[in-house]
Amino acid sequence: MSRIVIVGIGTRGDVAPLTGIGTQLQRAGHEVVLAAHEPFGEMIEGCGLKFRQLALDFGFEGDYAQVQRQTVAAFNTPEGFRIIGEGVIAALRAESPEVLLVTPWAEFAGHPFAEAAGIPIIGVRLQPLSATGDHPPSVAGVWSLGSVGNRVAADIGTWVVDRRYRAVVEGFRRQLGLPKVSVRELRRRRTDVEWPILHGYSPAVAPRPGDWRPGLDVTGFWWPARPVGWEPPADLVRFLESGSTPVFIGFGSNMNDPGRAAELSEIVRTALRRAGSRGIVQAGWTGLDVTDADVFPLGDIPYDWLFPQVSAVVHHSGAGTYAAAVRAGVPTIAVPQSPEQRFWADRFERLGVAAATIRESDLTADRLTEAIRTAISDGALHATIAEAAARFAREDGSVAVQRTIESVLTPTA
Repeated sequence: MSRIVIVGIGTRGDVAPLTGIGTQLQRAGHEVVLAAHEPFGEMIEGCGLKFRQLALDFGFEGDYAQVQRQTVAAFNTPEGFRIIGEGVIAALRAESPEVLLVTPWAEFAGHPFAEAAGIPIIGVRLQPLSATGDHPPSVAGVWSLGSVGNRVAADIGTWVVDRRYRAVVEGFRRQLGLPKVSVRELRRRRTDVEWPILHGYSPAVAPRPGDWRPGLDVTGFWWPARPVGWEPPADLVRFLESGSTPVFIGFGSNMNDPGRAAELSEIVRTALRRAGSRGIVQAGWTGLDVTDADVFPLGDIPYDWLFPQVSAVVHHSGAGTYAAAVRAGVPTIAVPQSPEQRFWADRFERLGVAAATIRESDLTADRLTEAIRTAISDGALHATIAEAAARFAREDGSVAVQRTIESVLTPTA
């Protein structure tokens, strides 16, 4: 068996699904290390995986919220990528992987490290970014320029990224003793050898485009692993047992200023009261603060345990949260903020599992109240969701990742 290092960079929604891959590989006998930033160490180790912390120090000062916002903004700068990439290289040198799995932000340093070490590298992505005529890259939202225009838009985006971070990649290659090669040529070489990129979502939600090259595959969702020996908080269990089935509301890693967070909190409070529903409200990065007798404030929790016990899920339309709700057979109300979230809201709407989709900027107490009532009472919607849940249950994306890794390790003659 092999020593596999998975590098996950991003929000909790970017890292948590990788624990499902890691535990599946570990069950298959591989030695697995999941490298990520410090906030996710407890989650990773709790799932029984080895955690390697990625060094990250932008030198920001202030309270936690200020530093968090500054750090997120810095991620997309060349200097931010250099700091992130140096942390990746240091972690990989310490772990000596035989196979490397990288999320998109880890690719810039991961590719030169894999080349220098002479090891296989596999991309793991939670959204479609590669050029296709079917749609623009998911981070662009739901608009379309037609088949040719969509591919051109993706190619322009790739050109901009390569130009913006060219010097960073060149620096990593120098650091690793590799010859100078243009980023355009490096990308062409990876395409020519059909380097594998696996996408962790269901083809029922976003089908694999027919014009993608071989090696770009859609595996099914990667479900986050539940922490070993995890037990639900006793006060949450008492809340669930003490009254009607509550509605879950949480906007994940969406970030808002304190004023907007207060507005959203009041919208949620008012809508729950008008709908006559109890609520479980997750503060998240949004900072929701809904104090009410019939509301339970929640921190992190395994959604696969919680969602089957709620009547509806109001969420930010992150693909993982959306899928977890559908998998649990629960109606959802999507409140997307970013273009990427609008992409997934559109995809799940096409599947017929959305009680409503309301852009966060358009969210009002009246609209949320009506959406909650629809989610709870629409019998036809519940039947459609049950069909989608059965489809998701038949897919096992982490097993598909394992098969790809093992095929790379033992290629056919």
